[in-house]
Amino acid sequence: MQHFLLSSKARTISLKAVFSMGEDKAYQTFCDMRWAETDGEAVCPRCGCTESYSIATRRKFKCVGCHHQYSVTSGTIFASRKMSFTDLLAAIVIFVNGAKGVAALQLSRDLDCQYKTAFVLTHKLREAMAREQMDRQLNGVVEIDGAYFGGHVKPENRKEDRKDRRLKMNQTGKRQCVVIMRERNGKSLPFIVRNEGDAVPYVRDHVGTVATIMADEGTGWDALHAGWDTRRVNHSVAFLDNGACTNQAESYFSRLRRMEVGTHHHIAGPYIGQYAREASWREDNRRVDNGTQAAMVTAAAMEAPVSRQWKGYWQRG
Repeated sequence: MQHFLLSSKARTISLKAVFSMGEDKAYQTFCDMRWAETDGEAVCPRCGCTESYSIATRRKFKCVGCHHQYSVTSGTIFASRKMSFTDLLAAIVIFVNGAKGVAALQLSRDLDCQYKTAFVLTHKLREAMAREQMDRQLNGVVEIDGAYFGGHVKPENRKEDRKDRRLKMNQTGKRQCVVIMRERNGKSLPFIVRNEGDAVPYVRDHVGTVATIMADEGTGWDALHAGWDTRRVNHSVAFLDNGACTNQAESYFSRLRRMEVGTHHHIAGPYIGQYAREASWREDNRRVDNGTQAAMVTAAAMEAPVSRQWKGYWQRG
């Protein structure tokens, strides 16, 4: 039987279709996503009035009620954009088509834009995608696991000068732990902590009390037994033990590791949370066709407010 991702059902949009639709249709697509409740008719973001004059020469609107001038991207994460709507839509399609993510350098070459523009744009998309994970609650069977990223220490050239990098005294202190909580055949939720055991308070906030938790033998998860039906699997003995396993959590980390090694090469530091949430979104929607994925990201970007972190086209000092 053919895998879904190899079938024609997984391909419902292409770059060829985006560039052939033209700027007017691309612009109308953003209008339809922004004002879905009014079938693409403009709604003033300041007063909510549904009557506006269209300033066609500038693709702007003027509210009849408060006389405020606005565009389809005003107040969204794409506010103050300079790229054409065709290029924005193409960027979204390229972004969702990358199973392991898309490097900003590759996107800048595909769209013939500066690397800075592509870098900030992809992070804006990650920020918009992550909004659906806010206040998410997990139930049923929830698998939990952690993995460490960053803080790599290069070994010395000569063997006699090398130190045991497993010891805390020989580490940089920059290592961070990504913890994933994932419902079996459901949604997932990642977060960043210093050590795996620091994740227990997050579990209390986001996992229902009647859920069954699956975890490995790490001592940091011992505290979970006090609040949930917790089942453990010792990976030094087996990967599956009486139905207990963390295979779907490991699947998430496989994707995140491949994003780091094969695409981005460096995801640690201040941005690791955004990459972790992107990998979570890709795992949750891995069986969704790319056209629907592009529509989901576009709609999320139209609903997301102006970014405080990624405002403008480069981060300022």
